[in-house]
Amino acid sequence: MYIPKYYKVTNPKEIWDFVQKNSFGTIITTKQSRPIATHLPLGITKKGEDYYITGHIAYGNPQWRTFENSEEVLVMFQGPHAYISSSWYEVEEVPTWNYQAVHVYGKASILERDELVDELTIMLEKYEKNRENPVLLDKLSPDLLESELKGIVGFKIKVNEIQASYKLSQNRSEKDYNHIIDNLQKEKDPQSKQIAELMEKRLEHVSFKESKK
Repeated sequence: MYIPKYYKVTNPKEIWDFVQKNSFGTIITTKQSRPIATHLPLGITKKGEDYYITGHIAYGNPQWRTFENSEEVLVMFQGPHAYISSSWYEVEEVPTWNYQAVHVYGKASILERDELVDELTIMLEKYEKNRENPVLLDKLSPDLLESELKGIVGFKIKVNEIQASYKLSQNRSEKDYNHIIDNLQKEKDPQSKQIAELMEKRLEHVSFKESKK
């Protein structure tokens, strides 16, 4: 992923917190030189100093069969994004787009049955714990669980490289930056408001360009 210096994020905790909050990702591999992708909810685990992306895929999805022969897979995570009008700048410019994205590269392998059960247990607890009537793995009937396990393939991806880009107008002047926040907050699109909130939270960490006026 091309990342200009203004937008590069390197803090591991910040990146993994982002991935946890935006964990519906896209896994990309190749089959006979053709890229293929699957969109999935994913988990993150740490063992020692190593990080792993975990998840499961439908048995009928041929992508899992590419894991063994792929030297690396790419997993992409994306946060909110918003159009930025150049009418919000002090001087004439072109419009752009603000966004957050993380790319993770790693080696994929298939989970054993017990590992898959652990992965499903953690995932259900994450998404069900605040429900009024949580559907947790230990509440499923053995017959249903066994039937579902036959229909999926669990996997883990040992993380080798992380690339993170938060393009949030860090390359603008302070006046432009604040003007962008104000205008995004007026937009009807909820993602525009989310980007405005992110920019506000990061305000104290931005090294602004000098105003051109």
